[in-house]
Amino acid sequence: MYHTLLNSAVSAETQMLLPTVETMVGVLYFGLFAISFDFISGYTGYLSFGHAVFYGTGAYAVILIANGKLPLLGPGTPFMLSLLVGGLIAVVLAMLVGLVSFRLSGVYFAMITLGFAQVFYVFVRGWDYVATNPRDGPAVGPSHAEGFQIGVPGIDQLSLSIGVLTGDEVALLGSTLSGTEVSYYMIGLVVLACYFAMQRIIHSPFGRVMLAIRENEERAVAIGYNTYLYKLGAFAISGFFAAVAGGLFAGFKRSASPENSFYFLVTGDALLASIIGGFGTLAGSLYGHLFDETVREFLSKAGQGGGLLPYLRALLGQETLDATLVGETTIGGLIDLLLNGHASLYVGIVFVLFVLYVPDGLLGTLRARVGGTFAEALPAKVWGESDQ
Repeated sequence: MYHTLLNSAVSAETQMLLPTVETMVGVLYFGLFAISFDFISGYTGYLSFGHAVFYGTGAYAVILIANGKLPLLGPGTPFMLSLLVGGLIAVVLAMLVGLVSFRLSGVYFAMITLGFAQVFYVFVRGWDYVATNPRDGPAVGPSHAEGFQIGVPGIDQLSLSIGVLTGDEVALLGSTLSGTEVSYYMIGLVVLACYFAMQRIIHSPFGRVMLAIRENEERAVAIGYNTYLYKLGAFAISGFFAAVAGGLFAGFKRSASPENSFYFLVTGDALLASIIGGFGTLAGSLYGHLFDETVREFLSKAGQGGGLLPYLRALLGQETLDATLVGETTIGGLIDLLLNGHASLYVGIVFVLFVLYVPDGLLGTLRARVGGTFAEALPAKVWGESDQ
């Protein structure tokens, strides 16, 4: 459907407004990371500024396993098992980091997790075991030339390869899905399963205690809950799903680097997505990252697959672009001055506006308008109207 829409009669406008399929794949796996960040930060109130540690752990684990550098696991290890192993390693790290960090609260907790992130970041940049040049990070070697498969391990008929260059193509209903489109759907299945798992936890008695910690931790302690253990458990769960997101990223890109996995600004992007989408909503983090990426691509200077800048150039024509406005400034020059390479500037402005005027985020504001989650409010509205 997405492919058909891009090639429709309104393809120019469609490509200007919609992100590319490859961008959407990134929205899915990074959206899962943002959701995992919101799981701990939005539902307990403890901002984990070092969450990129777990994202990077999952990414590096997948690549090291594929290259036969993780003990007891060879290059033939199924990708789904690699995701699980990366997640379990992240759980152990989260427990170790949390044992120290949760003795603090507020800004002190945020700063100590940031400190741990920087320690891991510096460590992996100098760890020769992971790559010949650890500053560039590891990449999947020639011993694992085929794409990573998502599905049922060991059953090829129920698995499909993902990747930018190595993914499977699938014929469906008279059309062919490219490798990137197949990756979009397969990664989407994993993200959806992880989202439902976190939703189930949030709506369990364990999740209710998480909410109690966020609202009033002292009262939760007073009625008998060991909040330290609950916070540690939530941190470990969050770390697991963050590592799964990192593994999906590495599986699709077939490489990783300290800058795009362990660096603290990776957590900053997750924080941005959570604020735009709405803290304490889970799904809002995914929508927030989708909004962020859509704005960035819409205002991108390259206009890969679309964007406002190439659309205006094509719409106005060269003669109009060359027309002079004031002095030697042309219309094309003014458009380039305002749009070319300034996507981050406009995203920053949007972020400030969200903080000031939409503090609950996109999904949080919508929920406030309808009086609860859509799963609760929509049936109540429909049944209420039918009773009348």
